[in-house]
Amino acid sequence: MKSIRHETAPARIAIVDPCSAAGYDLPDIDTGGLGGTEATVLRVASGLHTRFDITHFQSGRTKMQLSHAGLLCPLSDLDATGSFETMIVINRWKVALKLRKRYPDTAIFLWLHVYPGRHNRKMGAALKEAGILVICVSHTHACQLQAFLGDEATPPLHVIYNPLDNDLRPDATPRDPNRLLFASSPHKGLAQVFAQFAALRKHRPKLTLAVADPGYLRWETGPVPEGVVFLGALPHPELVRHMRRASCLFYPQTAFAETFGLVLAEANAVGTPVLVHRGLGANEEIVSDARQWVNGDDPSEILQRIDAWRQSPPEVRGNPAFRLSEVARQWARLLRSGAAVQGKAREVQP
Repeated sequence: MKSIRHETAPARIAIVDPCSAAGYDLPDIDTGGLGGTEATVLRVASGLHTRFDITHFQSGRTKMQLSHAGLLCPLSDLDATGSFETMIVINRWKVALKLRKRYPDTAIFLWLHVYPGRHNRKMGAALKEAGILVICVSHTHACQLQAFLGDEATPPLHVIYNPLDNDLRPDATPRDPNRLLFASSPHKGLAQVFAQFAALRKHRPKLTLAVADPGYLRWETGPVPEGVVFLGALPHPELVRHMRRASCLFYPQTAFAETFGLVLAEANAVGTPVLVHRGLGANEEIVSDARQWVNGDDPSEILQRIDAWRQSPPEVRGNPAFRLSEVARQWARLLRSGAAVQGKAREVQP
């Protein structure tokens, strides 16, 4: 028999992360080394915790812990913590399907942060049949997912952006016109960024490239050019300070497509321009100012843009739609809408 919840009690929401290697909590955002997906999940949960009863199940967590992001539990505790109105599964569509079989009357969302690989083409029809709503992190992400799955096999999709801290704003920090910054995992095109930086430095030998690597993935990036400074895994406030000092976030790679690109949005939010390859992933949606787009395969265009920004950087600012307050409002609206009940998801327009 389904448990009866008092009308005034907040809805019980389960966030299920089967991907994490270890437990994580809000302080881990500031200490560094946390991936963008985990940081996003924590920020959203913290923005919702006063309105919903949130329990966050994490693979790799060994003990229960109370947090401003909710009650944090080992993944193995999922079946022992009572019923939930909604379950939100991070990235793993097969886990969402298993939970649908186990909990046929519970609303189940798949919160997707990645582009699925070719071997996942069957996911669309399976999720559609199971009545599972898919949350995408940008409209680009949703469009590319629909193109990948095909119209007939695409489950209901809904877009909610990843959140930025509400207090990220430009300040009076002076910029170093010769300092570029790369602030992502090295698998996100760092080898190509190194090559473009080496080509730049032949013309502008005073340039330096600071590399902030969160450290959760080793990746072969080839020879390291002169002028590169490795910062390692930085606490988030320290990373923001480096963003404020840099002439730009240097990201002219053409290989890795972002579904959102949190670091791109954060840089613009503190007033730092971002050099991104036009037409790749969600770059043009998240960095909507066309002055920040380049052909990442054209060293001459990159040199021209860097020279212009060293003399007079463009004034940029963050998109209000990315603020945590707005993102949490969108999530609260979705969770209260009953978008997926009795195992039948219906599409909810943003």
